[in-house]
Amino acid sequence: MHHAVAREKVAQTIENRLKDSTSPYLRSAAHQPVDWHEWGQEAFDRARTEGKPILLDIGAVWCHWCHVIDRESYENPEIAALINRLYIAVKVDRDERPDVDARYQSAIGAISGQGGWPLTAFLTPDGKPFFGGTYFPPEDAMGRPGFKRILAAVSDAFQNRRTEVDDSARGLERAVAKAELRQEARGTFDARVVDSVIEAAVSQFDRTHGGFGHAPKFPHSATIDLLLERSYGPDGSKLQAIVERTLEGMAAGGFHDQIGGGFHRYAVDERWTVPHFEKMSYDNSELLKNYLHGLQVLGRREYRLVAEGILDWVGEVLSDPDDGGFYGSQDADQTLDDDGDYFTWTQAELRAALPPDEASAAERYYDVAARGEMHHNPQKNVLWISKTIEGLGRELTMSEDQAALLLARAKGNLLRARRARRPPAVDTTLYVGWNAMFVSAYLEAANVLDRADCRAFALKTLDRILDQAWDESKGFLHRVGGPALEGSLDDQVFAAAALLDAYEATFERRYLDTAERAIRRAVERFGDPEGGGFFDRANDARPMGGIDVRRKPLQDSPTPGANAVAAIVLDRLEALTGEAFYRAWAERTLEAFVGLIPQYGLFASTYALAALLHARRPLEIIVTGRSGDPTAAALEKAAHSVYRFGRSVLRVTPERQKGSCLPAALAETLPPMNTAEARAFVCIAGSCRPPVSDPQELRLLLREAATGALSAS
Repeated sequence: MHHAVAREKVAQTIENRLKDSTSPYLRSAAHQPVDWHEWGQEAFDRARTEGKPILLDIGAVWCHWCHVIDRESYENPEIAALINRLYIAVKVDRDERPDVDARYQSAIGAISGQGGWPLTAFLTPDGKPFFGGTYFPPEDAMGRPGFKRILAAVSDAFQNRRTEVDDSARGLERAVAKAELRQEARGTFDARVVDSVIEAAVSQFDRTHGGFGHAPKFPHSATIDLLLERSYGPDGSKLQAIVERTLEGMAAGGFHDQIGGGFHRYAVDERWTVPHFEKMSYDNSELLKNYLHGLQVLGRREYRLVAEGILDWVGEVLSDPDDGGFYGSQDADQTLDDDGDYFTWTQAELRAALPPDEASAAERYYDVAARGEMHHNPQKNVLWISKTIEGLGRELTMSEDQAALLLARAKGNLLRARRARRPPAVDTTLYVGWNAMFVSAYLEAANVLDRADCRAFALKTLDRILDQAWDESKGFLHRVGGPALEGSLDDQVFAAAALLDAYEATFERRYLDTAERAIRRAVERFGDPEGGGFFDRANDARPMGGIDVRRKPLQDSPTPGANAVAAIVLDRLEALTGEAFYRAWAERTLEAFVGLIPQYGLFASTYALAALLHARRPLEIIVTGRSGDPTAAALEKAAHSVYRFGRSVLRVTPERQKGSCLPAALAETLPPMNTAEARAFVCIAGSCRPPVSDPQELRLLLREAATGALSAS
């Protein structure tokens, strides 16, 4: 049993007020001797009444170092007594309250120059931060003060040097507010700003190992999609080479779970070898799309295998097969004393799980030796691909096909052996935004891989969200189930994007109509009518407390920047409905940030995709023909085989054209024709090229639509 769950089962002499929390991360701390509060007015009121500062801990159930500080400090009776005497203690789940996390990350980053989890912040009774950091060891070590010393010193400063503390708090609040001011960022929309993002990605590309930057190395999924989209234009082969090396490097590394499928959160080294072992929903949905898009553009068979591995892992571990839904994350560890032991192997463990010929192949292919890569247990090996199948065959004096078969058997036996281990816990919370991202990814997988099961599961999940987390007056909530939790901007725009994807997959008008209602609610509740763009919290949301500054999320960090996604959805809606309102809001959203893009670099990749889409306008591929027509099916398959960002593939049968499933703009776009005849039309902004009936001709036409609108002829 995983440690976070096991703690709840312990016969407890202490049980704090977190025992009834909806958050599994907060419940895992219910046995701690710290007198924890959840984020809310009760904690602020008590701090004011008792004249104490607030100790704020922000973490997550999947976070390894959060569990470490829990064990070392918050479960330590001496430290807990110190906290309870000197502070009002507040614990926050960053997945449940991303709005709280974002603001305090900004504040503590201004102090320490870095952020992350656990975030440890010291606040005045009204929630203003004046000091903090991330992980603190319990005792003094290596010339650095320990947590006990810091707790005493900060309390002394609060009680005896209050003027300094208040000055520091005001300065930090001003720094956070200033970071969110966007007046200097506004400007006239100019798609050429995309060049600065491309240049940043190219300059940071790691030619040796793939990816961008150095250790630690994170996937930059939006950057990969951006480079693929731009690879149809000038310097296309150069950009494709960057993507190919990156997809290859990530897939071969220990960052990729070679046995169970899916990807860990990031790699601690530049070679993608040793990961932080937690697996996040939002990383895997976007990486699934990357490998699907890589397959479409580059045609590499191994990309299909990586994508299918993600699907296999999600189906087994990260989803609710009965009711639909994608879980939030899988933890890194089984206990507090390991570091990814579930995913790693000693040479003895591998040999015990495999017959000698399979063990020999696996050791060579995955670089398993008596000494591995893990510091906490040097015998533990992270599995990573150290050579090609062809090279393995040469070493084993067998054909490539024989080596592949032997390795496949070894992989299957390793997976069976791993399943016998105690697995890390899964956070089964269904966050709306993350679920919507996976709905979109699954609908792409259905089209690219011809997986009807993915389509069915995506639609079942989306229908569950609509049934349990849609509020007609407020839009989308933050999670499915549990007490209602206010939805963020992410929840609104990711869900709206998924609804558009579902409409294109089914032609069911309810999906399109709900997407329109969701975006209009977002404009009303989150939009900035004066400065353009959208705030992360609704204007009528309950006061957050603490640093209640308004912020407009732009950066990919790591989920796609919500304002950029909003612009993408707005432009897609305008293409379908012809409503100028949507395009105007998209343009004002893009204009709100245009001056900031060069300084954000590759972290503005989703913005760059939105800018390209806005300049080019969404591509619409309309395939006509009777249901079951083989030519129409071939044309539809061809349309799905080409990656073009933001394009729609719309299958129009005679029945659909006569029914009410077509929005006005799409109906007007269709030229007079016999929809019983199998043809494909490529249209932009209401202008369509002459129809084609040859799949290869359609593929070429889609690749040519690179930089501007197609000319009708």
